[in-house]
Amino acid sequence: MIEAIEFLIDFILHIDKHLLQIVSDYKTWTYLILFAIIFMETGFVVTPFLPGDSLLFAAGTIAAMDGNPLNIALIIPLLIAAAFLGDNTNYFIGKFLGHKVYEKNYKLIKRSYLDKTHEFYDKHGRITIIIARFMPILRTFAPFVAGVGTMRYVRFVSFSFIGNVIWISIFSIAGYFFGNIPFVKENFTIAILGIILISILPMIIAGIRKFLENRKRKRTS
Repeated sequence: MIEAIEFLIDFILHIDKHLLQIVSDYKTWTYLILFAIIFMETGFVVTPFLPGDSLLFAAGTIAAMDGNPLNIALIIPLLIAAAFLGDNTNYFIGKFLGHKVYEKNYKLIKRSYLDKTHEFYDKHGRITIIIARFMPILRTFAPFVAGVGTMRYVRFVSFSFIGNVIWISIFSIAGYFFGNIPFVKENFTIAILGIILISILPMIIAGIRKFLENRKRKRTS
């Protein structure tokens, strides 16, 4: 278990090197690997730990390099389709399980993530589907919670499509245009850490706010 966690951390932090090796070994099959990772990261509530933002940035970076088989014009629509299909899969899994997910403790579904996403939904409403695209863990649980709840499928599809187009395009294009700038290239690990930090910043701020509110409540009670 510890070795698996260490490998995952290493893969995320040095994703450019790992992805370059994958491209070198599997050539155009890399498209299928990228598709599978994005699909699973958005499609199954048990895989929120898979890289999303950093993978898109790294894929865009490698697509800008000369002599590699990846094409940014193919990466963007392909991964939009992967994320969209993942969202839909997650939505229907949530719809199938229904409200009993709040009544039972499933071993593979982390209850704290589920509760946090539900709270986020209560606060931001349907636009959560779009906002959550830019927040790791929440983007995996948001479509699931939408399926569990009463969000109509037609409405969910429209928000999902818009959110995925924006998310995939921004990170892939950012990698394509900025990933090979000498400073970024030489400090790629720091750049990836920055992307991860920016992604989880809203959750950190929300956690601090909740902590301060609870502390204030305890003092006044």
